[in-house]
Amino acid sequence: MDDLILLGVGVAVGAVGTLVGVGGGFLLVPILLFLYPDDPPDVITSISLAVVFINAVSGSIAYGFQRRIDYRVGLLLAMATIPGSIVGALVTTKIERELFTILFSVVLIVIALLLFLRPVARERVASSTSRGWQRRTVDRAGIVYEYALPVLPALGLGLLVGFLSSLMGIGGGIIQVPAFILLFGLPTYIATATSQFMLVIMSLTGTTTHLVAGDAAEAARRTLVLAPGVVVGAQVGALLSRRMQPIVIARLLAVLMIVAAARLLTSEVL
Repeated sequence: MDDLILLGVGVAVGAVGTLVGVGGGFLLVPILLFLYPDDPPDVITSISLAVVFINAVSGSIAYGFQRRIDYRVGLLLAMATIPGSIVGALVTTKIERELFTILFSVVLIVIALLLFLRPVARERVASSTSRGWQRRTVDRAGIVYEYALPVLPALGLGLLVGFLSSLMGIGGGIIQVPAFILLFGLPTYIATATSQFMLVIMSLTGTTTHLVAGDAAEAARRTLVLAPGVVVGAQVGALLSRRMQPIVIARLLAVLMIVAAARLLTSEVL
């Protein structure tokens, strides 16, 4: 029964994570905390990061076929996340579970507020007077996206995202997608697809660090059970991405994140 539950969780996490380009770690971590209350943070985050990696690979293949990934931007910013990912994965082993749960809950609430703002953000079209790295992407449907990326602030975001993603096991996409849209004006469809591609590198770095530190051995079986569901769910999420309104998705996710954060905080207080 536990394996069937994990398989279903994998499908849901894969679909939702790919749909909005966030990897799904922010959903998986509270679920694992509820299912396995005695597991230390390093085991929980090692499972989550491995699942995020599988989800990111599957989702990136689908988005790559749709030609919605800006590979140059994704590679540049992903490289910036590597130092933060290594430090975050190592710091996780030094944090007690109670403190970890409180920190993660606060992060969820903050990001939920960003998601409430995300649907009303206007996507700024790049022009000859726009400041930043001029980018132009044409997807498989022939839709042209033009935008400008401020490189130095984006690299700073990459460092922060890398650290938080490995520390919390959330993959980082839930932070960088709202930042791409709200702060840098990337088109929503490009932001979600590029974020998914970046998560391949980010989550692989964090997972490798956990393996070297010896944290992932206990989590290997659960990860293998989650993996098939995640692969299937990621493909479903990529197919649904064009058919669902980002406003509805973002606000629903924000509500779920606040509920999860409240439940985690309550469990620690009571």
